[in-house]
Amino acid sequence: MNLLPKSREEFSQKEYWDSFFKKRGNQAFEWYGEYPELCEHLHKYIKVKDDVLIVGCGNSTLGNDLYDIGYNKIINIDISQVAIRQMINLNSKKRPDMQFIHMDALDMKFENEQFSAIIDKGTLDALMPDGEKETVERIQKYFDEIMRVLKVSGRYVCVSLLQEHILKMIVDYFPAKNCMLRIIRCFEAEKSAAEAGENPMPVFLIVCTKFKVLPMKILELNLAGSEKMVRIPTEDELMKNVQSVQQAAYICTGLKRTTIDDDVHFDLYKSGENSPRYTVYVVDGPSDKKKTQYAGFIVPQGRESEWMFSSTEGRKYLVDQSNCNRLAIITMHRGQTYENLDVVKSELGDCVRSMAPSTFGSKTIMFLSLGPTVGERTVVYEGESEFSGKYVIEDVEADNKRARRLYYLNSQNVIQSEANIKQIKSRKGTVKDVIDVNYLTCEHHIYMSRAVHMITKKDKPADVAIIGLGGGGLCGFLRKFLPRINITAVDIDPEMLEVATKYFGLNVDDQMKIDITDGLQFLSTNATKGIKYDAVLFDVDNKDTGMGMSCPPKDFLSEQTLANVVNNLKPKGLFILNVVLRNTSLRPNLLEGLSSKFETIAFYKLETDLNEIFICSREKVSKNSFETRFSAATKKLNEYFSGCGHKSLVDDDDPKILNFYDASQE
Repeated sequence: MNLLPKSREEFSQKEYWDSFFKKRGNQAFEWYGEYPELCEHLHKYIKVKDDVLIVGCGNSTLGNDLYDIGYNKIINIDISQVAIRQMINLNSKKRPDMQFIHMDALDMKFENEQFSAIIDKGTLDALMPDGEKETVERIQKYFDEIMRVLKVSGRYVCVSLLQEHILKMIVDYFPAKNCMLRIIRCFEAEKSAAEAGENPMPVFLIVCTKFKVLPMKILELNLAGSEKMVRIPTEDELMKNVQSVQQAAYICTGLKRTTIDDDVHFDLYKSGENSPRYTVYVVDGPSDKKKTQYAGFIVPQGRESEWMFSSTEGRKYLVDQSNCNRLAIITMHRGQTYENLDVVKSELGDCVRSMAPSTFGSKTIMFLSLGPTVGERTVVYEGESEFSGKYVIEDVEADNKRARRLYYLNSQNVIQSEANIKQIKSRKGTVKDVIDVNYLTCEHHIYMSRAVHMITKKDKPADVAIIGLGGGGLCGFLRKFLPRINITAVDIDPEMLEVATKYFGLNVDDQMKIDITDGLQFLSTNATKGIKYDAVLFDVDNKDTGMGMSCPPKDFLSEQTLANVVNNLKPKGLFILNVVLRNTSLRPNLLEGLSSKFETIAFYKLETDLNEIFICSREKVSKNSFETRFSAATKKLNEYFSGCGHKSLVDDDDPKILNFYDASQE
């Protein structure tokens, strides 16, 4: 038998409720939880001695339960005569002092300020199915009646799902009427619904306390299940907090029902804090009955920006490698303190369970990680740049090594620069940390370094211009790897010079010059003056994250800029470009622009990142010749790493995977 209304408007109609209660007979119907799930909150805000009014009582046993533990001054009203008749028949002998009255809550016959507590369990939601003008006027009348019959210092206690139009009505009405407004999330009611096999939405207890005069608006929230209420400064912020909880619950409900092609993610906040504590990514892999159905994966601090955790492709790879059908991948945030892995698991338990597929049931959540600790993140320096905004330099533990990383906080999961840290002993025997400038941690810098080696000469030094200094990792390495080249590094941000020299081990000398200027202006000026280089490198991040290209900025690929690059190159010079495309539809235009200026274009897409390296020559160079030069560079690079005590970072056969652009085949 279908007892749900055919349309939401029926919720507010008397005829619907008469029909509803006739069909159900004497079976109690509890909207949004029963007494055991709500009693903790009700007892806190309603005292045994209170004169209690329950509006829209229906055939709920809430009044009975309160009466049986000592609340003996209770009046119940409902618009349905059928419900009132049923409740009188059930309670006249067992609870003779409890009253049931057939009455419209919009036109109550009680005296002014008669009640010290008014309970509304789902009635407001039934009366307000939408935010239409007529409905709003009806609820205005309902609230006016509530305020009229409520004593000063009395409380209107409402249990609701707080749909957007209802939340707005409450927030607009009660604070303006000198009421302190509290909204509390009822986790027990949600948990009970989940255990019953339902798809629960957040249930809220709204407490409006009436005052004669309130010198300032008091808005408070408790959405985390703790005892502590959090003061909220504005109505808009209060609504946003409630709606974020509802949105997360909606997502979790959807996750139980279906698989996802990409991934979904949202932030988790600690009660009263404005900064997220965790970010959770829920990722599905191909369904396989042999695999573990579901698990949580806790990413150690400082590792969240690595490819496997920061990209959609990487997270998909992690799901496949974890032998799971679904993973909830959890990252931790800088600025937060995490005691240990067990505490983190405890904090995340309920949340991670809420994202499990419906077939997971009540199984124990298994948590995976890279090790037994939460990881370590040490802030070395925090600064703010006119061009890049706030930034942070951190030391982290990664794969049994220590690394130093530069992040811009406007894109804080992207590593802008990285270097390995090694320990050396002084003559006195003391150990200190130093930057290992003989090692490359960024894979795209490995390809750029091999390309630079291709322009080196035996008879004289090569001249190289690098647009984009960042932390100076590429510049510092090239200065060591190819000591005879002359490097001019260009960056618009003077902060980066201090970052590179003070924190990333860059040494500035006669062969390493730093020009703090706009890279576009640098190229334009050199083109005018006739200054030429054997190689021009672009390794510039894009501040405009919305255009689908993280490197370089759009202006660096304009026809005029590419023309200036050509004019900055010697006849056999190379243009070496690092591109990060998040929108692959931009790639054809990129290639078209490059091919209009360069005869030969080789490119390589990194397997474990979005970076793609383009190596462009003004000359027409055969594929065999190009690969031979690139192979020689690969060999020299591996010999250099070996001589510095590092294992080879690249395969000697790697040149074979270079691709060459041919416009006629596009």
